Amino acid sequence: MPSFGRSMLQHWLLDPDSVYLNHGTVGAPPRRVLAAQQAIRDEIERQPARFILRELADVRQIPMRMKPRMRRAAEHIAAFVGVCPEDFAFVSNATEGVNAVLRSFPLQPGDELLLTDHGYGGVTNTARYVAGRTGGTVRVLELPEARWDGAEIAEVIARAIGPKTRILVVDHVTSPTALILPVKEIIRRAHEAGVKVLVDGAHVPGALPLDIPPLGAEWYVANLHKWAMSPRSAGFLWASPEAQQDLHPTTISWGLGKGMDAEFDLTGTRDPSPWLASPAGIDFMRGIGLDEMRAHNHSIAWGAATMLSARWGTRLMTDESMVGTMATIPMPEKFGTGADDAQRLKDALLYEDRIEAQVHSFKGRMWVRISGQVYNDVSDLEKFAASVERHARK
Repeated sequence: MPSFGRSMLQHWLLDPDSVYLNHGTVGAPPRRVLAAQQAIRDEIERQPARFILRELADVRQIPMRMKPRMRRAAEHIAAFVGVCPEDFAFVSNATEGVNAVLRSFPLQPGDELLLTDHGYGGVTNTARYVAGRTGGTVRVLELPEARWDGAEIAEVIARAIGPKTRILVVDHVTSPTALILPVKEIIRRAHEAGVKVLVDGAHVPGALPLDIPPLGAEWYVANLHKWAMSPRSAGFLWASPEAQQDLHPTTISWGLGKGMDAEFDLTGTRDPSPWLASPAGIDFMRGIGLDEMRAHNHSIAWGAATMLSARWGTRLMTDESMVGTMATIPMPEKFGTGADDAQRLKDALLYEDRIEAQVHSFKGRMWVRISGQVYNDVSDLEKFAASVERHARK
């Protein structure tokens, strides 16, 4: 493998003439992983009925002549995140996993789902949908705005838990702000109050070391197609043994009531290749060096935070300990403030300068969330900053 930086683009299908600083929004699988996925698809098409009905998943209808392919892939990924395969199921993405948990939970009228305003919008919508159908309520807690501090955030969340709170939904790495939250402490405080916890770890596998059981949550959902190099769409749901009762996928099929693997592994005639190829993504990361990859990606993200905030005269909202492979930097008001301004700048960067970056509006101002990946280097950040400033002067 060559050294990290733009020379690594040879291992991706990404346009080499563009700058891709948005791996955290839509991850890009390496060529090697895509080749593994295509080999799986080709194998399916040679004997589709045999593959899907006799080899893919065990729904307890016919004797299996081999370990189900979904379970073999599950064992590989489960080991990577420190869990037992029996408590692990593949889903299309973290949002699907959240849907499975919240739509299965016996929420009663008046019960509360507690979330934060740094969560992912699709997850918040799921909570509101579920609460609306059950007579429950949703409370979205505003986190401190002056400066983001992990200990203070944990305290604010703990104080917000009320007598009717049944489930706390909390991000491990927040979507709009890219903060690493102290989820273990947050979970401990929630459990002291008798509240169950669902962790949205969409941005964690691959980006950060992950060992799920010691965190103590009842449920953990995550994506593999962001930082774990899997093809899209691939995610997973982990549930503690005690939290699996009445847990069902959003599509009920032949495995109903026959165990977590039977229910989730086969919910219809879907393309299973993203999940089956996900071990190839883990192998790719190990091949280039997991620790080295994470260190490089962090250096790009934190380097962007320090460079851009100094260049633009804006104040960083947190310290380095809460930054992983993404960093969210406030932009000067002269660049714009609202969602329309953010979209205009984002489109100008892409369509005029071939730069893909996550520019968005949050709490009345504009931010950019920079993702660092092994194919990025400092020249990408410099090109991005110059382009933003040029468009801001127009």
